[in-house]
Amino acid sequence: MFMVLKPYLELCRITLSLFSALSAVTGYILAGSGLALKTAFVATGIFLSACGASALNQYQERRTDAFMERTKGRPLPSGRIRPFHALYFSLLLLCAGMTALVLSGSLAAVLLGACAVILYNGLYTYLKRKTAFASVPCAVIGALPPAMGWFAAGGSFPDQRLTAVCFLFFIWQISHFWLLFLTHGRDYERAGLPSLTRVFERRQLERITFVWFLSTTVGALLTPFYGLTASDAANYLLCATAILHMLNGMKLLRGPGDIFVYRIAFSRMNAYILFVMLLLSADRVINR
Repeated sequence: MFMVLKPYLELCRITLSLFSALSAVTGYILAGSGLALKTAFVATGIFLSACGASALNQYQERRTDAFMERTKGRPLPSGRIRPFHALYFSLLLLCAGMTALVLSGSLAAVLLGACAVILYNGLYTYLKRKTAFASVPCAVIGALPPAMGWFAAGGSFPDQRLTAVCFLFFIWQISHFWLLFLTHGRDYERAGLPSLTRVFERRQLERITFVWFLSTTVGALLTPFYGLTASDAANYLLCATAILHMLNGMKLLRGPGDIFVYRIAFSRMNAYILFVMLLLSADRVINR
């Protein structure tokens, strides 16, 4: 049974989808309402929508994925799932996700959820075939889940705290994608996709990615100034982890290019933003 379900789970990219759901929960908690039944509806809706968007994206890019070393083993290019099965599965997940968002009772969450799918499966999927810089404008997708959680909890707009949270996730999303280009740039080239490795020399790309790395750290350090922390302990932990994060990022400046270094930086970047989310959420819950 598991072997039958496994390809469908791969379509969902469970880890990334859970990450989106957790960022929405973070936004919900930071709005100041605490956890409630509505939180579960919002998190479930975003998780299912993210799974559906991922599956639809793999359906859309199945031919390109077949030419990339990183993606040729995915369910569609490897032939483990038929394309129309993946399409139906993705639409089912998207419908289920939007239904859960409707049940949350937040119109803003529903509208932003629809925008996220349109931006990811429409605009980003189109732009990445046209320009290597598609990840910059489309990084706004990463800022939508925490905003959905924020509005579902009754958070106001405009609010400087929401701006700070969305800025952090926007910058992190750019860092996330540019580290992928450093690691898999040649793969993108072989698939005929625009790649930053054709725009910049390797050393230039490493330095620019480090700037995004630094910007993500600064975004996290700004959160206390916008009232997103409630204790000195949280502030100290943010500072300590920021130092560790920057020491990790500085490896990008040492050269020459090393795929292992890029992969370590990528995993630690994601671990860092996950830690910041958990820290901000725990601090708000404990010190309500």
